[in-house]
Amino acid sequence: MRKTDLTDQALCQAVTEMSQGLIDADLGGWIVKKRVGLAGRGKRGGVRTLIATNKGSRWFFVYGFEKNDRANITDDELQALQDIAEQLLARQGRQLDEAVEDGSLKEICHENKTQI
Repeated sequence: MRKTDLTDQALCQAVTEMSQGLIDADLGGWIVKKRVGLAGRGKRGGVRTLIATNKGSRWFFVYGFEKNDRANITDDELQALQDIAEQLLARQGRQLDEAVEDGSLKEICHENKTQI
């Protein structure tokens, strides 16, 4: 994805909305889609985010794209993201901490204990 103005704050807001059931699409295999607005463009002209989640305490941003860049992802891409989701959601606390420490994951929304 090319660089956009998608902020950690916008992702945290999206997680808050999704935890309240406001998910745009459940793609199966622990992957959900959520439209996230960009400043001055709203959700319609914003980013489509794909999140790996157990719909509880774990929410991992795994992919995003702007609607004007592409319409959707391919079946093969979805399968790859589902595989990644399964691996991420299987990790235990210490494994997640190590991934944050080594930079392979970035944790945001610390106050909510939500992991992305």
